[in-house]
Amino acid sequence: MGDRLVLLATSPRVAPGLLTDEAWALLRSADLVLLPDDDHPLLAPLRAADVGPSLVPAYPVAALAAALLDAARGRTAVWVASADGDPGLADALVAATEYDGAPTVEVVLGSWDLPGAHLLDLVAVMDRLRSPGGCPWDAEQTHESIVEYLVEEAYETVEAIETGDDAALREELGDLLLQVAFHARIAQEHDQPWGIDDVADGIAEKLVRRHPHVFADHDASTPDEVEASWKRLKAQEKGRASVTDGIPVSLPALVLAGKLLRRAADVDAAPVHPGAAAAARLAVAAFGTPPGSAPGAAADREAAYGELLLALATQAHEDGVDAEQALRASLRAYRARIRAAEHLQD
Repeated sequence: MGDRLVLLATSPRVAPGLLTDEAWALLRSADLVLLPDDDHPLLAPLRAADVGPSLVPAYPVAALAAALLDAARGRTAVWVASADGDPGLADALVAATEYDGAPTVEVVLGSWDLPGAHLLDLVAVMDRLRSPGGCPWDAEQTHESIVEYLVEEAYETVEAIETGDDAALREELGDLLLQVAFHARIAQEHDQPWGIDDVADGIAEKLVRRHPHVFADHDASTPDEVEASWKRLKAQEKGRASVTDGIPVSLPALVLAGKLLRRAADVDAAPVHPGAAAAARLAVAAFGTPPGSAPGAAADREAAYGELLLALATQAHEDGVDAEQALRASLRAYRARIRAAEHLQD
């Protein structure tokens, strides 16, 4: 069929030559295949497939549209789009085909991005920033010098979740992802280098290994069974002797407390403090919302505990006590009691 111009669009994130059957059939049957320059990634695959493309000079977009339409008169011409998608070309072609007798124009997708393909753009940008001629500040950073940003971005992500700000969450996840890409790019310069692919491989393998109920023949039908299996497999992999192993003691004190208390449930350890739970319940009741008092009490209970903790922090401040430091000291002692119950020593 003549008088036909086909715009073949491909993804720059897919290896050159990995085209659909429809795209290859179109390229082989076309009367003329046109490329924008001799650096086009599809030039070599096309020549290897005995599809002899012709190169089009670098025209302004309106002139390029006219040249492509002229090339399609009386035949089928295929324009293999540039990696940038040829900005403005579609509009120029629409304007140029408004007269009678103009060739028909259609678009064929030869390849498209798979989910996650845009991560390659981040890797490329990070490599550019870190390479010679890139950003001087980025180039001089180390794992140690940017660790504060990793912590900051993690907390900003938590804040976006807690405030229900979906737009902020999307942005903060990007900032957090940048930290992963940054650290992985720095690691490429180590004496024993590793990079973003090693990071991705490691976590993918771990997820498969820790989910035998999905990827193997292990049975786990409830969330509790899945969690128990995860803990067991993790302990085996890490060679951990104590339930406290693997919990960073540098965590914020309340986060650390929650983790130690959850882990201690599997161990017959001494309580945090005799009567502490009863005292906390009485204090929360004093704020007007005893646990389980009414439907919706969970939210009220959380608010009451928040007020109680704030009151304790306020009193500690007035008494000249660093509440974070005090709680951390108590947690170190509690961790030691857990390990003692496991017959372990620090």
